[in-house]
This record gives sequence, structure tokens and C-alpha cells, in this order.
Amino acid sequence: MLQQDKELLVFPAVSAIATLVVIASFMLPLFGLLDLKAISGSQQSPPAWLYVWGFLFYLVQYFVIFYFNSALVGAAMIRLEGGDPTVADGLRIARSKFGVILGYAAIAATVGMILRAIEERSGLIGKWITGLIGAAWTVVSFLTVPVLVMRDVGPLDAVKESALLLKQTWGENVIGQGGVGLLFGLLQFVLVFAFGAFGVLAFVNQQVWLGGGIFAIGVGCMIALALVQSALSGIYSAVLYRHAAGLQPAAGFDPGLLAHAFAVKAR
Repeated sequence: MLQQDKELLVFPAVSAIATLVVIASFMLPLFGLLDLKAISGSQQSPPAWLYVWGFLFYLVQYFVIFYFNSALVGAAMIRLEGGDPTVADGLRIARSKFGVILGYAAIAATVGMILRAIEERSGLIGKWITGLIGAAWTVVSFLTVPVLVMRDVGPLDAVKESALLLKQTWGENVIGQGGVGLLFGLLQFVLVFAFGAFGVLAFVNQQVWLGGGIFAIGVGCMIALALVQSALSGIYSAVLYRHAAGLQPAAGFDPGLLAHAFAVKAR
């Protein structure tokens, strides 16, 4: 699918740029409003408005991520139904879901703030537990965006439906996410090792321009890998949702393989 519709890479690319803009917009003003070192080194609790600031940061950041992910999934759904999607098609679908995406971002921001508050007030075991809860939330909500794109439901109902579909897709959900992450993690490691080694070697031999060029190419390759990984994750969630929801088999995917992947485990 990604070979057929390379424009799907536009969505994670724009999402990444917009996320960086959001981070800068929220973080830079803090340097003028707060003495962060004094707050982190003191025993006093941060001011209450800082929590509101943090929630708004989570809200806007999650909205940006979910908005462009919805555009990606929407375009992928068009391809899975036999169409030929464009970037405009994906953005149109995301715009039509503006309200529910914002609601889902509010839910995710609330969960994120709660987990952050628990982590800050707990010891090592508490941080480990919040990490597990965060991972569980990621798995449970994995199909929320496809639900929002395909169904006319609210954000809370979309999260509930994602959790219900998880019962049917538990193995495929976890293995698919973990498999894509592991594969691209290994590729990133190889890139860092290879380009890092050659870059350092060039600098050692006082070939500064060559070393800088090698590092620049390496960074570009890592960014490209990250975009492909994000696009594949969105496509995978769309395929997984369609099959779990009992929709028509996706064009280009073997129905027999999908049916076997979702076969009920023998007792």
C-alpha cells in the first residue's frame, strides 16, 4: 500500500513538524515565566497554573497527532476499499472528525496527566507500574482512530469499542505493534552504528566536511525510517480494524491469511 500511495508519508511528516511547533510554542514561554531549576530543586509543589499549562500542552499535542493520524487512516481506508486516495482526501476526512478528535485528545491528555502525577509522587515501583499502565493504554486505544474515522460515534464510545475489538485482535495487535517497532528499532540501530562509525572515522582523519556529510545523511535516513514506520503503523491499524469489524476484505490482502490470523485459539 505504501508503494502505491507514497503520499501517505506526508501525514506523519507534517504531524512531526506540527508537533515540534507545539513543543516550542509551549516550552519556550516557560523559560521566561519560570525558574525551572529552582522548581525542580525545591521541595515545594509547582504552581497550580503549571498543571493547567501541562494539560493544554498534552491536549494540543495529542490533537495534532490524532488529527494527522486520522487523515492517514482515512486515506488508507480509501485504498483498502479499492480507491485511489490523495492527501486532500485524508485531510478532508480528518476535518470532518474535528470535534471527536478533539474529544479523544482531551481523554488522552487526561490519562497522560494522571499517569504523570502518579509517576511524580511514587517511587521506583510506582513508576514501573505507571509504565505498564501507559503501555496497556496504548494497546487498548490502538484502534480508536480507525473507529473514529469509520463510525459516527463519540470519543468515549470509540475508546470503548477499541477496547472491545482488542479482545478479538489481542495477539495481532501486540505482535503487530511490537514487530514493526522491533524491526525499525533494529534498522535505526544499524544506521546509528554504521553512519556513526564512518562519521567518527572521517573526523579522526580530519575530513570534517566528509564527516559532517555522513552524519547529515544518517540523520536523513533515520527521519525517513521514522516516517515509514509511522505510516505503516497507521495502515496496519486500518487493516486490523476492517477485519476485526467484519468489513469487506481489504483489497490487496489475502482473506485466507487474515482469517487465519484471527482464528480462535484452540482450547
